[in-house]
This record gives sequence, structure tokens and C-alpha cells, in this order.
Amino acid sequence: MSSGEDLSELRKLARQSYLSRREETKLLVLKQEVIEYNNDIKDYGWSNLSKREQDDYEYKKEILDIVLQRRDLSDQIYNQLNFNYELPKDYFTEDNKIDKKRKKDLLNVRKSQGRGEPNDQSSFQTWESNQRKSMLVTSGNMKLEENFEDPTSLNLPGSENYEFVFDDSQNINFVNSDEKLSIVDELSEIRDEKHEETRLKDEERRAKKKSIEETKKSLPVYKYKQDIIDAIKKYQILIFVGETGSGKTTQLPQYLYEAGLCNNFDNDDTTTYKKIAITQPRRVAATSVATRVAEEMGFKLGNEVGYTIRFDDKSSEKTLIKYVTDGMLLREFLIDPEMKSYSAIIIDEAHERTISTDILLGLLKDIVKINKDLKVIISSATVNSKKFSDFFGNVPIFNVPGRRYPVDIFYTEQPESNYLFASVTTIFQIHLSQDTPGDILVFLTGQEEIEAIEEILKDTCAKLGNKIKPLIIAPIYSNLPIELQTKIFEPTPQGSRKVVLATNIAETSITIDGIKYVIDPGFVKEKVFNPTTGMESLVVVPCSQASAQQRAGRAGRVGPGKCFRLYTKWSFKNELPKQPTPEILRSNLSGIILMLLSLGIYDILNFEFLDKPSNDLLIKSLELLYALGAMNEAGELTKLGKVMSEFPLDPMFSKVLITGNRKNCLSEILSIVSMLTESGSLFYVPKNNKEMAQKAKENFNNRYKDHGDHFMYLEVWNQWVDNGYSYQWCKDNFIQHKTLNRIRNVRNQLERLCGKNELFIQESSNSSLNRKPSDDDDDNDDSFKKLILNVKISIASGFFPNTSKLTKSGTSYRNLKKQQEVFIHPSSSLFKKKPPVKLLIYNELVLTTKEYMRNVLVIDDERILKDYASHYFNEEALNEIENANSSKRNNKMNP
Repeated sequence: MSSGEDLSELRKLARQSYLSRREETKLLVLKQEVIEYNNDIKDYGWSNLSKREQDDYEYKKEILDIVLQRRDLSDQIYNQLNFNYELPKDYFTEDNKIDKKRKKDLLNVRKSQGRGEPNDQSSFQTWESNQRKSMLVTSGNMKLEENFEDPTSLNLPGSENYEFVFDDSQNINFVNSDEKLSIVDELSEIRDEKHEETRLKDEERRAKKKSIEETKKSLPVYKYKQDIIDAIKKYQILIFVGETGSGKTTQLPQYLYEAGLCNNFDNDDTTTYKKIAITQPRRVAATSVATRVAEEMGFKLGNEVGYTIRFDDKSSEKTLIKYVTDGMLLREFLIDPEMKSYSAIIIDEAHERTISTDILLGLLKDIVKINKDLKVIISSATVNSKKFSDFFGNVPIFNVPGRRYPVDIFYTEQPESNYLFASVTTIFQIHLSQDTPGDILVFLTGQEEIEAIEEILKDTCAKLGNKIKPLIIAPIYSNLPIELQTKIFEPTPQGSRKVVLATNIAETSITIDGIKYVIDPGFVKEKVFNPTTGMESLVVVPCSQASAQQRAGRAGRVGPGKCFRLYTKWSFKNELPKQPTPEILRSNLSGIILMLLSLGIYDILNFEFLDKPSNDLLIKSLELLYALGAMNEAGELTKLGKVMSEFPLDPMFSKVLITGNRKNCLSEILSIVSMLTESGSLFYVPKNNKEMAQKAKENFNNRYKDHGDHFMYLEVWNQWVDNGYSYQWCKDNFIQHKTLNRIRNVRNQLERLCGKNELFIQESSNSSLNRKPSDDDDDNDDSFKKLILNVKISIASGFFPNTSKLTKSGTSYRNLKKQQEVFIHPSSSLFKKKPPVKLLIYNELVLTTKEYMRNVLVIDDERILKDYASHYFNEEALNEIENANSSKRNNKMNP
């Protein structure tokens, strides 16, 4: 046999060995998957699995049964082998007598040629006979005798010509045939281990369930369970007031579910099901509370209990208890204006007074007059219950006294001049005087303050060394990477203390176990919108009494706690407002008004608000919608406005998407708009590596440095996609992977909404901006420039009111419509660009130390604004636009 044939034979043997091993591995994996499905069925029940999960389980179970049956059958056949193979007597059929005769004639020929009688043994038959004698066959399992006969002693014809190379020093290790059943033994061991693991899990699950039941019974709201159910059945609208930690958010929906409010009996006595909606002001709160309630009720999240937030839906047709952000419930009015699919709506944390909460209250006040079966519960933890009651016509108020654990409140004797230093001092006072365990939660206004206190604490702890117990510092704010955010939930080591430095997200959105001490400086950052200038300011203001009570309640979640307020008791009663300023009085209302118009509510000025915003704020919002083309002169919604209302975005962004579709650049516009929705938390700048982070950000500007921030975000997106959505790439470029994943989800959702509204991505635009054309490719260069122009046109079509021109001094810009002085934000790619850009469009205007423009775009063609904003600007402003660009062209011609 040649070397090539030997190699081919070895490959065949290796392939057979690989397939055999692969079969064993796949069988083990399949077995494990079926076991996991069995555990899910045991935990949640067969009916709680989705249709896809049920089909997948049945398919894999069927395959596993077939494989195991085949194994059992193979073993039975193997056990019956005796190595005396005989052909069946009637191997040839009766109909094939010619073949039988041919075989008989062939044997006679062999006999006549002297090849031996048919019963004579050939050399091979002789060797086989001797081999068989040296074997012992027992119970169908072949076992070799210990004294295997020497091959050289076999009397084989011609054996003198063979040189046997069997060497005792190179024995062949034969595997006992019993090991053929090793896969069965291994599966049996796995089954035993899984049974033990399942038993332990069942015990743990029972203990956890018992613990959950005990916790539920210990909540203050549990004592009034039946009274609450009776009151809700009796009254259509109910104001429910309970302290923080009383259990109202998690327990109220469960009480309604247990009372049968989800069951609806039709006239033919058939049962249909209606949902219970619970609104939350924040996305984090909706997801975390839904997870908790699903666990308490023993359901899989997304089935009977689920949540729906913007760009994330964890619910199904079976969902009966649904936690939603108030904005998402508001959008459901577009589909179900009378809320007939709901049996009850709970407006939770109503005291926070978001825009959507106030609009919901106004809509529900009218809907309950039509839908008499709908129950409305307004849940609040603070003292504004009387205002809610009066708004709905003096409806009853249900009070649940007491929180789960008492909290002692401490005030300072004198006002503190610097609350940051006072916070640090209080942290060490608690740490040195109070025993562990018992973690500390400090409320601060933003990232800058958190980082400043974190650095002071670390330096102080380093100086004190072993003189104090270990102090673990855990910050939490929106721009912090997810792997660092989760640090606040990690258990505190014994003998140590954890200090959580948080913004007001920790008031209601998240619950941190182990918190026993709360430090409240008494300040919060609020966004304030000025309708005259169109500017949104982020201002530090004193928090309200309601917020202070919420903060104190964080200390009484797991046991008796203490709250240290860094202001006097007199200040609490006289200087802090009772309630925070409602968001509807300090925000841009154009998106909310567009939604009300889409619901058929055209008399916006007379809409019944809980706190009516100023007429100036309403009129400015209506003017913007008219300028965007969403309204006609009669104040009615246009066809364009109806499409814009379908997107859960600011109307300006909706207009940008629609124009992007017309200009054949929808793919790029989708990426840019998605990035802009999360641009504030995209880049992460660590304190100890600011230079590298800044350099990495500048690298994204190299390709589109002359066009602005929008193209920088597009470059970030394209590079992330090209790198396979890599986590490591994000880490290397100081970008938050969590934020990009959220952006990816937003983009997918927007793309689906575009398809729903017949806005489709054209194939020609998919890759046009993904590569820069070569200098000698004139045609491709023209298409590249045209696409950049179309992207700018699309953005300008929605944000033309935010056009600003460079002043004569060259140090600032001036808004063309409002004539106010503005500056480029330091985080922009155009900050300190030389020479400065003449004409810009910005996405938002924020007030910190100056009036800063964020996310700016270069406008280098006056036709963009003349074609899409001539109706908005007066003739003087249009002349300024033309002069700005003509001077730029002259500078290019005469450098």
C-alpha cells in the first residue's frame, strides 16, 4: 500500500473517531438542554412557556428519546453476538432460482479444478479457527485470555515468509467492551447530579418562597389587604397614600390580581382577561419592580408579569400585570383611546409629577366617565394627596400608616456653608461611631460632585490606613459604565462599610440592600426650559419636602435606620417647597401637544391640566409644530404630523427621519438620530486617563472633522458595527458598551417603525458613507459629497430653528431667530476649530456656566436653509445666511 493510500486511510479513521466523539458530546448537550427545560417547567409550569419554547422542548425531547432507544437497541444486538455468522438458508429468494443454480455450478467448477472440497479449510479459515479457539466468549461480551497464543506458533501456510513484529515492550492496550456503556454511565451520573442539584434548588426555592411570603406579610400594606380590595371594588377612582417601603408598588397589583380584577365576564358567561397597568416615572424602576413581582408570584418575567418601556418590551399576550413608564402608557391611548383592554390603571409615584403623568391624569379624568369598568388608583408616598383628590372631584383617600422600619431624622444645628465638605465629615462620623454592618447612602446632584467626594474619601482613607475599618466607595450615576454601576449591589464584606454616592436616581428607581444610614444635603438638579429663548438649563435647586421624605425612607428598607439632613429643621419647614415643581411647568411641550392632537384633542389651551402650564409655553410649542409642518393654519394635524406622531421622539427628530427617507439617506439618519438620543452617556472619561480618552474621541473626528458632531457619531456607529459590536473595542475607545447596545436597540425599533409607516432604507445608501472615496474616483466622490449634503438637509429640515451665525468678534455665535449669544460646548468636535465655522445648527441649548450649543452641525450651503426654512426666517435673517456662506466661499478662493 502506498504512502498516499496510508494517509487516506488514517484520515478516514481519524474522521470516524472525531464523529464518534462529536456524537457523544452532542448527546450530552442535548441531555443537559432537556434537563434545563424540565427545571423551567417545574418552576413556572408548562403553560407559562412560550409557544416557541414548548415546540423546542418537544422537538429536543423527541430527538433524545430516539437516540437513547437506538443506543439500547444497539446494546441488545451487541450482547447477542457469538461470532458464528451464517447466511440465512434461503438468502436467495424462490423467484431467483437461476442465481441458486449459478452458485451450485460455481462450487462444482472449484472442485473439478482441485481447489479443495467445499468443506476444506482455506489458510484464512484455518487462521480464523485458531484465533477463535484462543478466545473466550461469555454473555456476549468478548474478553481476551491473559495468555494470548504467540502468532509465530500458529501453523499458517507460508508463515515462514512472515516476520512478526509483536513486541512485549509495545503492548497494545485493548479497551474492555464494558466501556461501550460509558456514555450510559456518564448520563446516569449526570442525571444523579442533576437530581441532587434539582433537590437543592427546590429546597432553596422553597426557602426563598417562604422568605418572600414572610417579607410580604411584614409589609405595612399587608394588614389592610382586604380593606384595600373592598375600597377599590367600591370606588372607581381611589387615592392611595403610603410611606416609602410600605409595599404599595409591588403589592397593590398582586392584590388586584388575586381579587379577580383581571377576569371579565361577557354576556355569554365566557371569561376574558383584562390587564392591570402600573406606571413608573423611570425605566429602571419599571424593569426592576416587574422582575421583583414576577419572582414573588412565581411567574416567568414576560408572561403573566411583564414590563414595557421605550425601545424595550418584555410582555406578551398572556401579560396581565404590566409595569410601564407613564410615557409608554400615554402612547397606548393612540391604539386604545378608552383603555378597554385594562381593568385597572395604577399611577404610581404620582408625586414626581412628570409631564406624561400630568397628561395621563387629565385623560383618565375624561375616560372614566365613558369606561365605567376601569378602575384608577393614584398612588403617592407624600402629602399632596388632597390635590389629587380635588382634581378628580373629591374622591376618597386610602391611607396606609407607617413604613416597614422606623427611621430617625437628624438635622444640623446651624446651616452648612459647603454641603460637600459636610457630607464627607458626616460619612466619617458615622463610620467611626456606628457599628457595622450598616451601609451609607449619600445623595448628590451630579457626576462632578460624586467624583469630587469619591477622590476626597479615597485620599483620606489612604492616609488613615489601618486606623479605621475598610470603607468601600461605590458611585452611581448615568454615565458610569455598567460594570462599575453593579458594584453598589455587591454584598459588603464583614467588618467593612459601603458608601454609595448617588444622584436622585436612588430615591425611587433602585433599592440597595444594606443601607442603614442616609445623608441628605438637600439639593437636586432640575431641567428648566425657557420658552422665550428655547434654552434648557440644568440648575441646582433645593429639593422638596416630598423628595426629602423619599430619601429618608431609603434608610428603613432592611431595618431601623437613620437619616442625617445637612440643613436645619427650620429650613426643612420654611425653605424647602412641599412638592417639586411639576415637569410640565418647566419643559418643552411640543411632543406632548403633538400626541394630544393625534388623539383628536385640538383645544389645547382649555385642556384640563392638574397644573396648567403658561399660555406662552403652549403657544411656543404650537408655533414650532406649525413651522415643522405638523399643523395647518386651522390648528389641525396634517398628514405629515400624523406620521410624526407615530415616533416616540421629539417632533424635530421625527421630521428628520421623514426627510431622510425622501433624500435617500435613511440608514445614516437612523444611526445619527439613535446616537443623539443617548449621546450624553456615550463617552466615558476616567479621572486617571483623561488624555487617552480625549485622544480616542478625537480620532473619530478625523474623517468628518469639517462637518460636525453628527458625523462623528455616525463614524462611532460604523466602526462599532465593522468591529462586530465588540465590547473590547468599546473599552479601548472609552465608549460605554451598554449605551451602544441601547442605541442599537433604539435603531432597530426606529427602523421597524419606519417600515410600519412606509419609510424604507434604500440599498444604495447602505454603504455610501462607510468608506471614503479615493481622490481619483470622481464619480464616487460626487455621490459621497451628495450623500453628505442630503444628511445635512435632513437634519436641517427638523432643527432649522436652532441656526446660529458667527459674530463679528469671532468668539461666539448668535441665534438668528432669537438673537441670543451662544457658544460651542467644550465637548464638541468643533470646539476651538480654526478658522471658526460661519454657520451652525445645534440640537440643544444648555445653560451651565454659559449658554452652550450641544451637538452642532456645519452648514456650508445656504440653499439648505433657503429651501427648508424660508417660511421661518425673515428676509434679514436669510440675507445673513447667504452672506455667511458667500464670505466662506471667498475665503476658499482667496486663502
